[in-house]
Amino acid sequence: MNKMTNWAMAHSRLLFSLIGFTVFLVIGLVAIPSLFPTSSSYLHAVKIDTDPENMLSSNEPVRIFHNEMKQKFGLYDMLVVGITNPSNPQGVFTVDVLNNIYDLTQSIQNMQWEEDGKTLGVVGVDVLAPSTVDNIEQEGVGTVRFEWLMDHAPSSEKEAQVIAHKASRIPFLKDTLISGDQKALAIYVPITSKNVSYEVAQKIQEKISTFQGKENYHITGLPVAQDQFGVEMFKQMALSAPLAMLLIFLLMWFFFKNVGLIIAPMIVAMISVILTMGALVISGQTIHIMSSMIPIFIMPIAVLDAVHILSDFFDRYPKTKQCHLTVKEVMRDLNSPMLFTSLTTAAGFLSLAFTPIPPVQVFGIFVASGVLIAWLLTVTMVPAYISLLPQKSLDAFGKKHCEIEEEKSTEHKSWMDKVLTWTGKFSYQKAKGIIIGTFILIGISALGISKIQINDNPVKWFEKSHPIRVSDQVLNDAFAGTYMAYLTLSPKENIQVQFSTSELESFDPKILSQLQNHLSKTLDQKLDLGDMKKLEDYIFERQDSEVDDETWEKWDEAAQSVSKKIQEFQIFKRPDVLHFIERLQEYVLQSGVVGKSNALPDVVKTVHRELFLGKDEAYKIPDTAPAVSQVLVTYQGGHRPQDLWHFVTPSFDQTNLWIQLNSGDNRDMQSLIDAVDEFMKSEQAPLSLSHKWFGLTYINVIWQQKMVKGMMESFGGSFFIVLFMMIFLFRSLWWGLLSMVPLTVSIAFIYGFIGFIGKDYDMPVAVLSSLSLGLAVDYAIHFLARSREIKSKHETWKEALEEVFQEPGRAIVRNVIVIGVGFTPLLFAPLVPYQTVGFFISAILLLAGVASLVILPAMITLGQNYLFRSKLERNKS
Repeated sequence: MNKMTNWAMAHSRLLFSLIGFTVFLVIGLVAIPSLFPTSSSYLHAVKIDTDPENMLSSNEPVRIFHNEMKQKFGLYDMLVVGITNPSNPQGVFTVDVLNNIYDLTQSIQNMQWEEDGKTLGVVGVDVLAPSTVDNIEQEGVGTVRFEWLMDHAPSSEKEAQVIAHKASRIPFLKDTLISGDQKALAIYVPITSKNVSYEVAQKIQEKISTFQGKENYHITGLPVAQDQFGVEMFKQMALSAPLAMLLIFLLMWFFFKNVGLIIAPMIVAMISVILTMGALVISGQTIHIMSSMIPIFIMPIAVLDAVHILSDFFDRYPKTKQCHLTVKEVMRDLNSPMLFTSLTTAAGFLSLAFTPIPPVQVFGIFVASGVLIAWLLTVTMVPAYISLLPQKSLDAFGKKHCEIEEEKSTEHKSWMDKVLTWTGKFSYQKAKGIIIGTFILIGISALGISKIQINDNPVKWFEKSHPIRVSDQVLNDAFAGTYMAYLTLSPKENIQVQFSTSELESFDPKILSQLQNHLSKTLDQKLDLGDMKKLEDYIFERQDSEVDDETWEKWDEAAQSVSKKIQEFQIFKRPDVLHFIERLQEYVLQSGVVGKSNALPDVVKTVHRELFLGKDEAYKIPDTAPAVSQVLVTYQGGHRPQDLWHFVTPSFDQTNLWIQLNSGDNRDMQSLIDAVDEFMKSEQAPLSLSHKWFGLTYINVIWQQKMVKGMMESFGGSFFIVLFMMIFLFRSLWWGLLSMVPLTVSIAFIYGFIGFIGKDYDMPVAVLSSLSLGLAVDYAIHFLARSREIKSKHETWKEALEEVFQEPGRAIVRNVIVIGVGFTPLLFAPLVPYQTVGFFISAILLLAGVASLVILPAMITLGQNYLFRSKLERNKS
């Protein structure tokens, strides 16, 4: 390491030229494809990704099933536009409000544009709004009439109230499209992909801004929340990181009073971030919520070692007044600790590469790379930079501190020296009490850890006052829920049918023989749907080629028999199966997290009621499968026949329940999953059914489960890797174990605190364990390495401790203050994950510093006879 530093100091101008060239090259490779994408297609431009699906790999079974089901049932991700008018007794059903809603709906349906040969934007045909849904009414016994609920904007209050009355009669619309008190109305906006949600939301907002009414408009939904976060994430990256660095700069100036000198750590941090983020973009990786935080994680680590160098240089330079000599002495003492702190930090983050979450893998790999880049720049560029400073600029550097050191009187000591002196004495004199207190603290923390609840919700990434959060609260209070989860039911086993003897006798013998020959099996055997479709196709083929009327009639009779048998595969026309789904709907409604569910039985019951003069007692499922079939055929005579296929496949062998949750919290979705599992186990179904979930709300649960498990495994693995490295560094098992104490205490306290305050264990919190691994061990390495070195110059640990709490102690305290306080601007960020990171970075640094300066010396004091045994034995001999 010293050779590298010496080379850098001897060839400083060459070093800076190489670094400058590399930085500008990386910036160019990122900027050119981003600014001129058509002329540099071979390079990767900046890509933003906030899609929660990408938290899972593309070949993840859950994700594959999710996309298959969306395609099978014709479903799209949706935005929800809510209109509320709480101050008017008529709610939203006034002429002015409904006119605006009608106008808005028409505009939304036409929000499409072309891009790369594809049509993007709103799927107009599937928009759910008063003017796009059917009102189903009876037109006599056995006949229903389908008409648009609002085929034109009303011109009178009477018309508005008629619309309100009609809407209240349709169960599908109640609490989905219309709130129970009629004070709110929702428009469901399906979009071609989640990536266009922000643009669609902006277009909707532009249209809303043209209205002059007193009603309120809200836009929410997981897609728009995630896309909005991506937009604000970029702004936050450009604002919070520079603010944090500015405060760090001011704090370093407060300690070192030399602007020229403290620029070095800032340059190291800036270059480390540029090279790391540049490498991420150049390699074709997308900037996800996790990778957007890479600068926030790299900057404190990049500044950390540089502050150690400046602190030691600040303390030593006034005594020698020789810049090169002082830098070499400082680097000689710090090279080994800085190398190992960087390696342990990199190991902690690199362990994230083994989690099953792709964005977390990318985050871990590139933060680890950034840490090593920062270390390389620190041990080369910082010494070279200091060596280039004019002697005159360092004349007053550390002078006042040196004078205080020479005085050696308590009255002239700085506040930091007074605190450190007291801390050193306290940790020595009260060692037993400190250790007992530490164990008590760990015990209390363990209780807090047991209270941690694993949960996440993309909408909660915004502050409570953010329009996304406000809209989410308002609309979930007014309606059944804006969070969508989908549950599919299908037979567990392949259904087979068998023709009875009487059914076989109804076939013409010649035709029966031909059918059996074509199928290569007799019709009294068990046949699956494929066999039956093969028979049906063959019959139609023979009918088309038949010229004899009598024979054609016989083939037609066979076709009817086969068609009737095929209906037995259509299990979701069976009344007993539909009643089972009804019971399932009632059960999930009692879970406390479901506002409403829409499913095939609701369609059947609504149409059946209108077929019987709209009588409430007719709101039920018919008694036979043919009757159910007739009801569904009637429904398909409406304006939106495609809606039926959102709930069931055309073969009626798989159905889909659309469940509306009033919360997007993963724990609520998990409780619903558990409730359905319990129901499917305890309730006897008419036939063996399997159930599977899909939808964004469900996907969020799956990736978080994988993340938590992956984080625990990666942290456990990296903990032991770091322990092994510490044992190697100190050539001692006990010193290695000792170095892990600040980390253990910091982790225990932080996660215990999280449990006690009820803070959700979400993605940013999970990743902080890796950050604590690096930062907590950093101080321990510096403290223990310098303690061993200083102890070798003294007879007793008590004498050595006094010196340990001077220069090394000051370096740690300065680091804690500069980095810890430096990241408090993140607490004022509008995005909650950044607030979380800011708070816990500061907390980790504070705890690690306290643990290193209080707990470690106390433990060394109690175990000094064993830890320094070899030295004692040598003295005796």
